[in-house]
Order: sequence, then C-alpha cells, then structure tokens
Amino acid sequence: MSTVIHVVQHLKPGGIETMALDLISFSEENERTFIISLEGNKEDSIKEWPRLKSYAENIIFLNKPHGISSSLIVKLFLLLKKLNADVVHTHHIGPLLYGGLAAKLVGIKCRIHTEHDAWHLNDPRRCTLQKTLLKVIQPILVADAQTVADTIRRQLNTEAVIIIPNGIDTGRFIPGNKTKAREELNLPTQVKLIGCSGRLEHVKGQHILINALHNLPNAVHLVLAGGGTMESRLHQQVTQLELNDRVHFLGRIDNMPTFYQSLDIFCLPSLNEGFPLSPLEAQSCGIPSLVSDVGGSRETLCLECSEYVPANNAILMAKSLLKMLNKHYLTSPRNFILSHGDVRLMADRYAALRQLGV
Repeated sequence: MSTVIHVVQHLKPGGIETMALDLISFSEENERTFIISLEGNKEDSIKEWPRLKSYAENIIFLNKPHGISSSLIVKLFLLLKKLNADVVHTHHIGPLLYGGLAAKLVGIKCRIHTEHDAWHLNDPRRCTLQKTLLKVIQPILVADAQTVADTIRRQLNTEAVIIIPNGIDTGRFIPGNKTKAREELNLPTQVKLIGCSGRLEHVKGQHILINALHNLPNAVHLVLAGGGTMESRLHQQVTQLELNDRVHFLGRIDNMPTFYQSLDIFCLPSLNEGFPLSPLEAQSCGIPSLVSDVGGSRETLCLECSEYVPANNAILMAKSLLKMLNKHYLTSPRNFILSHGDVRLMADRYAALRQLGV
C-alpha cells in the first residue's frame, strides 16, 4: 500500500481542486490518497464547498497565514513523515515551494509537479522562482495542456515536460432532459439559453459575455453560475444594458450536471485559462461550447460541434453564439469527451507516472 499526497493552495471550488478530488475517487486500489490544503480549515471549507464532506477523512488543512511561512515547510516535513508518504504531487507554484521542498527534505523519491496554467510565468520574479524550485526539487514536471507545456519550455528553458490533459467524470456529467433541468433551476423554458459557470471575477470574462448578449436577439437569455467579487458590478452592467429580464444569476450550484443540461450553448469567455474543466463538463452533457482562445481552452473542444473566438471580443463572440444557436449538429460533443477527456484516462496516466517515479 503506497501513500499519495496531493498539495494544493486551497480547497475552494475550482479546476485544480476538482481534479485533486477526482484523483482520490479514481485512485488505484493499492493506494491511499490525501490532499493537503495549505490554506484554510476543514470546517469552513466544507461549509463553502459541501462536496468536500465526502472526502473529510482524506483532506488536511494547514491554515497557512498570509505571506511567506518558513515554518510551514517544517510542518509539512513532519506531516509527510507521519503519513509515511511515498508520492508527493504538487499543483501550482505555492504548493511546489512548500510541498516540494518538504518532500525533497524527507527524501521522498517520487515527486510530481503539475502546472495548470503558465501565464503567471510572464512575471519575471515568479519565473525565476519557478526555475530555482524545479532545479532544487527536481520533480517529474507535468503540463495539463499543450499550450501550457509550450510556455513552460520557452519560459523555463526545459524540454522535460510531460503533457497529461485534465479529465472529468463522464459518468456524472451526462445528457439530460432540458425542460426538466430548467424547471429545477427556475429558468425560462421557451428561450434559447447560453450558460457560463465559474468564479465571477474579471479574468473569467463574464462582463464580455454580457456585452455579447446585448448584441443577440431578445429571445436569447444568459444564465451565470458561481459567485465572486465581480457579482455586484455584473448586476450593474446588466441593469445599464437593460438586460435584467434576460440574465439569470444562480449563485453557487452544487448540481452542475443539471446546470449544463439546461443549456443550449455553454460559453467560457475567460481572459486567461490553463486547461479548463467546464467545457469538458458541458460537452460531456452533450452541450456545444464556445470558448475564448486563451491557454489550453481550445484543446478542450470537439471542433465538430464547438468553437473558439479571440478573447475580449464581444462582437465576434455574439456572431459565433448566434451561428451556433441556429445550427443543427449531427453529432454530440460527448463522444469526443469520452475518448479524450474522461478522468479515468487522466488517472491512469498519473498512476503510470507514479510507477516510473518510485
């Protein structure tokens, strides 16, 4: 029995965090798996994200204070020894700093680090720190998208990057009855419905999508799932554009398959991304998707029935959405996700990587 430890910055609803939970669910029978969250505490995190309750015995919180904390490396060192860790898998630069150094000091042979986006490497200080950490810790380096790998090779001057795309649970994200889903979410049933899920933050680009909606017919509505610091500003934008009757704010949704099943089109208008999960989830539910061409977003798409547009261009986004809403698709994007985006494929590739690293 081997022990696998994933180290993340926090356990809030998001792509990295969902991936880590899925890697627990689909771990090998001869493995016990834990997630260590540098920030937060268990009680508050479960309250904010009820899905964590099912993983309560496998998640550990270190309640990291703001700023650099050298004592956290010591705490992780002792914790990894106590758990008798065989594999430490870090996700993003903060966990690499603390979890990677602690794993190196403990003498854990199998150290894996996954980069989920690379735009932060444009910051010279972060880029220098990342180079130094990778040189000292020497983990197996993974990128979750081709575009992320290309940026890592260019910015960090290394060719030693393995690409393992993220995956989602296609057994959970399945097609459903559109009318029933809309009734459950109290959404209008006699309109064309575009949906977007994610944190309501500027980088996620919901403001661009709202501007695009303003250029679409009145029979087209928009539904937004998620919360964040931009929520009040987005409400103001909707009011200013006189779209109150056509934009529906749902807040945080726990049953995401129902959300996707209610849609005609899913749209991810982000300004920056790594390899996002939401287009995989939507397409797994049979919903054609439109994404802005940032990070690895394009790589998530079934190009027979989903499309991408340049980022931060509401006019082009509106034209593409209208074309997609009026198009009859002969195939389902779910077929592509079953072949390329299933979490089981991702889990198997990481399991094989762990065997090489031990």
